[in-house]
Order: sequence, then C-alpha cells, then structure tokens
Amino acid sequence: MKKNPSVLRFLASLRSRTFWILAVTCFTLPSVVEAQTWNLTWSDEFDGTVIDGSKWTFDHGNLNINNELEYYCGPVGDPNNQTPCDTQNPNVSLDGSGYLVIEAFRINSNTAPYSNSWTSARLKTAGLATFQYGRIESRMQLPTGAGLWPAYWALGSNLGSVGWPACGEQDYMENVPVFGGEGPTTISSTLHGPTYHGSSGLGQKYTFPNGGRVDTTYHTYGAIWSPSMVQFYVDDPTNVFFVKTASDVPNGTTQWVFNHPFFLLLNLAVGGTGSWPGAPDDSTPSPAKMMVDYVRQYTLSPLTPPGLGNPGAITVKAGATSGNTSTVNLISASDIGRVYLSCSTNAPKATCAITSNDALNTHTVDFSQSLTPTATVAIATTANAAQAALFGGLRSGAISLAILLAFVVTICPRSARLRAGNGVGFVLLAVILTPSCGGGASGGGGGGGGGGTTPGTYTITVNAYTLSNAGGTADATTSIALTVN
Repeated sequence: MKKNPSVLRFLASLRSRTFWILAVTCFTLPSVVEAQTWNLTWSDEFDGTVIDGSKWTFDHGNLNINNELEYYCGPVGDPNNQTPCDTQNPNVSLDGSGYLVIEAFRINSNTAPYSNSWTSARLKTAGLATFQYGRIESRMQLPTGAGLWPAYWALGSNLGSVGWPACGEQDYMENVPVFGGEGPTTISSTLHGPTYHGSSGLGQKYTFPNGGRVDTTYHTYGAIWSPSMVQFYVDDPTNVFFVKTASDVPNGTTQWVFNHPFFLLLNLAVGGTGSWPGAPDDSTPSPAKMMVDYVRQYTLSPLTPPGLGNPGAITVKAGATSGNTSTVNLISASDIGRVYLSCSTNAPKATCAITSNDALNTHTVDFSQSLTPTATVAIATTANAAQAALFGGLRSGAISLAILLAFVVTICPRSARLRAGNGVGFVLLAVILTPSCGGGASGGGGGGGGGGTTPGTYTITVNAYTLSNAGGTADATTSIALTVN
C-alpha cells in the first residue's frame, strides 16, 4: 500500500509533540526520591540461650507503683532473686529460637495492690546503653487477659537526679484489657513530662485494621525521635499515627523533656484492684507470655535541609489581629520525612507561631506527602496602652485649645491688641487645664512601651529541624522583616 506523505508528516509531528509533552511533564512534576537511609546502630536479636548482660539489667522486687501486683525477678542464676522468685519457673529467658520470653506467674489469687501475688520481669538498659534520637523499635507478640499490662518504653537517664516525671517518659507501646480502654486489638503510645503525666499524658491509641490483634500476630512498635519531635508508628516507619512536638506541651516549650539521653525498658506488669488494667481473674493466663523478637535502634544518615524561601515582610500595628501573617514556602529535592518548625521574634511583648496543614501535627511539614509544603507564620503583638493614652490626651488638649481660641475671637472682635492679650491668656489657661501627656498613666514603659509592643523594626526567625538533626541547632533558618507601627 502506498504511504500518504501528509499522514507520515502528521504522525511524525504527533510523535514529536508527545515526546516534548512527556519531557516537560517529567521535569515539571516533582519526583519523590527516597532520601532517608537508616543505619542499625544498636540491637539485641535475642539469639542464643543466655540474655546478654552487657545490654540488659533487671529490676527486682516489688516497685510499689501503679497499684500493681507483681514481684520482679531476674533470670535463673541472678543473685538478686529472692522468694517468691522460682528457679524452676524463670520469669525471663531466651527460648533458643531467637526470642526473649517474659513470663508472669500467679502465686495466689490476692488482688490487693503490692501483694506480690504474681511474679514477672522487667528489663532495662540503664547503666549499660542510653539513646538519644533515631528510630527505636521492637517486634513482639503480647499476652492478653484481665490485669495484664505489657509495655515497651523509655525513661530519661537523669531519672536518679530529677525524678519522674521531670526525666521524661516515652511509651512506645502499652496494652491493657478492655477494662482499661484497649483490649487485644488496640495499643497506646504516650509522652509523659512535668505537667503532662499519668492520665494527662500526651497520648493516642492505635487500633489495628482488619481485625488485627496483639496476641496472635507479631507487630513492630516504634518511634522516630528527633530534636523537639517524636513520631510513633506501628509495623512500618511510614505508618506514623501520632506526632508530638515541643510546641504541643502545656505551659510552653520549656517543659519539653525529650532532648536528652534515655534508656529502654521491657516489662510485663500485672495490675491490682484500682489499677489501669484492672485486676486479674480466673481467666487470666498463667503463665502469661510476652515474646520479643528484637529491640533495635537506627540512626539516620545526614539529610539535606529544606529550603525556606523568602517569606514576605509583615507590617502591623501593635495589638492588631489582621495583616500579621506571612507564608513560608518550603522545598526539598527529595523525601526527607517530617520536619519540625518553630519561630521566634525579638519584638518586645510579642509572640509568633508557625502552623501548617499537616494532618498529624500542625507544627510540622511532611515531605513524604509533598516536596513543596507551606506554613503560615503569625505574629501577635500587644497594644500600647500608654501610647493610646498619650494620643488621647493630645486630642483632648487640641479640642480644648480650639474651643478657647474660638471664644477669644468671638468676644473680642474690635481690639486686635485685646484679642492677642486674651488669646495668650486663654492659651496659658488651656495648657494648665489640659490633661498632661499620657493621661496620667503610671508604670508605662519607656519610649511609649506602656507594657505593649514598642513601634519599630524587628525580625521573626523561622527554624526547621530535620530527622537527622542531632545537635539541636536548626538545620535551616530564614528571617521575616517585621515592622510595628
């Protein structure tokens, strides 16, 4: 068949057009490139038959906390074990197949708090290994039953000097029965600190999808911990379900107590009457087994900080509630994960806040969702009371003076000399009668401060902290010019 030249030209043109469309599309649409490289820096895989004493130590006895029942015991041969610890029924051991086994045994049916009616085990890395930042996780299968309370968590290594909760506590995983609001399908993760602890802790529950359970399946529980931010996840570090930052704690960021070393704990507690999990009953399994596959810490290779652009300047009157925002346009060439944002200003009696549309925390932006997220900076200034009184006094004085001058001109129309003399006299009278500048207000700050934000030129500083940050100094900063009228 003879080929039509015009058709061939059209097809060639179409191919060329398609090529350029695809090329432009590839270069204009952002491509999310995996930029996070996690490196294993500490772990216990629980291989062998003897627990590694260079990694774990044990609590012993009744700790008299949380209305619990258990008496903690170490492994077989631990010289600190005392009755009711039983060498024939060790509370903690390795099974020889790569698992740590923590077992709780019923001694008697007493449910009174601190009655030592159960034995169990609590392991910790205190004095052996501490951790600060990184990805910390453990894979485990949990027992369920009335009174049982398995947990994987961390305490600040300054516990001995400042006590709890000032040392900080990170609960990566806790599970209690339905009585405590969870059951076999739900776990909770929580941060505890000086003004937010116990039932007031910053926490959230996670319910497994599709009927998933803690007692029939191994799950991974962990957190991505970086300066001023902790992200909790289940089964996969991309499955973050809960995020807290220094900007979320009550009473200001000075109460954030998670930017220092922590040690890890694993334990199986048993609640008594009045405890969070409630007391055990006849249906509670004995032994109750908590199986741990591994505990690991990963650290992150350095990430390239995001760009913060050049946010627009803000001009605002002291005390104004509109016109006081600026947009920060962030950008990254690749997925660097979630970034914590903060801001500060040198303007007196002023505060700033930065927020985003991140679904899990408005104080962060998530580059796994977009390589060009935005955030809004808002400045709150304080009205200047003394300045307002000053202008009010001046306005009042001006009105009084105008009235007096009009009076002089009206009653003395014939004599220019008299008008002038009376005018001077009435001006002096006006000065005497007019309220002094500032309206007599006391305690006002110098330069018209009056306890408010003094007019002037200032700066707002925006800080960004990446997941690989380990020193606490912001990875990226930008400044916003602030003018207060």
